[in-house]
Amino acid sequence: MVEALDSVFEGSIPDIYDRYLVPLIFEQYASDLGQRVTDAGPDDVLEVAAGSGVVGRVVADVLGPSARYVVSDLNQPMLTRAESLQAHPERIEWKQADVMDLPFEDGTFDMVLCQFGAMFFPDRVKAYSEVRRVLREGGDFVFSMWDTLEVNEFAFEVTRALAELFPDDPPSFLERTPHGHYRPDEYHSDLAAAGFNHVTIESVTAISSAADPSEPAIAYCQGTPLRTEIVARDPNALESATKQAALAIRERFGNHHISSRVQAFVITAS
Repeated sequence: MVEALDSVFEGSIPDIYDRYLVPLIFEQYASDLGQRVTDAGPDDVLEVAAGSGVVGRVVADVLGPSARYVVSDLNQPMLTRAESLQAHPERIEWKQADVMDLPFEDGTFDMVLCQFGAMFFPDRVKAYSEVRRVLREGGDFVFSMWDTLEVNEFAFEVTRALAELFPDDPPSFLERTPHGHYRPDEYHSDLAAAGFNHVTIESVTAISSAADPSEPAIAYCQGTPLRTEIVARDPNALESATKQAALAIRERFGNHHISSRVQAFVITAS
């Protein structure tokens, strides 16, 4: 199935992801989560689906000195990468773990964090139930999900450009997965089914900036599983697809020091 490839970050994708996509769209929301951690002051924190560790690089610096912080991901190479990028790796416990079957006892953590990972969970209710199990009573599950493609403007232009390049079979990764789970009613129903009885949802808008149009084009076309979709349609089309995406971004936002809107939901379930 196409969806089975949506969570495959391999080859050169992780390097490009960290170099281009993290500063483009992820650092702003990591800072937001860091502030929420600061405000809550938890003693024991678990992060799931941590990827290359952008949240960890913020949270490790804002936790109290005696707080425990466990960073987990299903993919051990991603954890190794996250640790290599962390200025204070000794501040963190690194644990390979599947959110569908967390290797922690009930009621272990005050807070569980997940930045833009829940859209990849194969069964979100089951994953949320595992998070609920390892939380103490009164603990918080704080996670983020992207809003629609239309209000995430660089991603929208990339998707539109590739639809023109491949009109018979347009690549749909961005619309299908990162921007395909934007319905607050589904957040409420899935979390209620998992045992959470208090849910708040905030829409958080930020500005995504780049030196020129090539940066977001490379970020999305080469630093995400969108790359796999492009190459599947034409093994020689990656560079031309990236240039097409850059042209679409240039036409809308200009040629130098460009910026656009990004928008996501930050959900707190208690």
